[in-house]
Amino acid sequence: MVEVPGSHTGWTFVTNHARVLAAIADNPNIRIRDIAAHCRLTERAVQRIISDLEQDGYLSHTRDGRTNTYRIEPDKVLRHPAEAGLTVASLLSLLVQDETHRGRKPGGHAARLTDTR
Repeated sequence: MVEVPGSHTGWTFVTNHARVLAAIADNPNIRIRDIAAHCRLTERAVQRIISDLEQDGYLSHTRDGRTNTYRIEPDKVLRHPAEAGLTVASLLSLLVQDETHRGRKPGGHAARLTDTR
C-alpha cells in the first residue's frame, strides 16, 4: 500500500488532477483506493479525475482481470494558457521521485521521467 502523507490544512500549489497523475506515474498499476489514500481524496473523486484525464487524452488504461494498468501520454501539452508548451512529462518531472531518492530531504530528488527534447 502507498504511504499516506500527514494531514494538511489550507491551500496547496498542486491540483488534485496533478496529484492523481503523479501517483499513477509513480506506479502504473496503483489501485484507486491507494491513489485516494495518498492524495487524501475519496475513491469517487479519483474515479472522476481519472475519467477527466482519459477523456482529454492524458491517460489511458488497460484492464487485466481486476487490475488496471495506466499509461500516461508524456508528450501531451498542458491545458492552461499559462503553461503553453509545457508537457505532462515536464510537470511529472517535478512531482515524481525516483525510488532510489525517496526519503531524502526536499530538493534532493531526481525526476524519474526523461526530457523528450
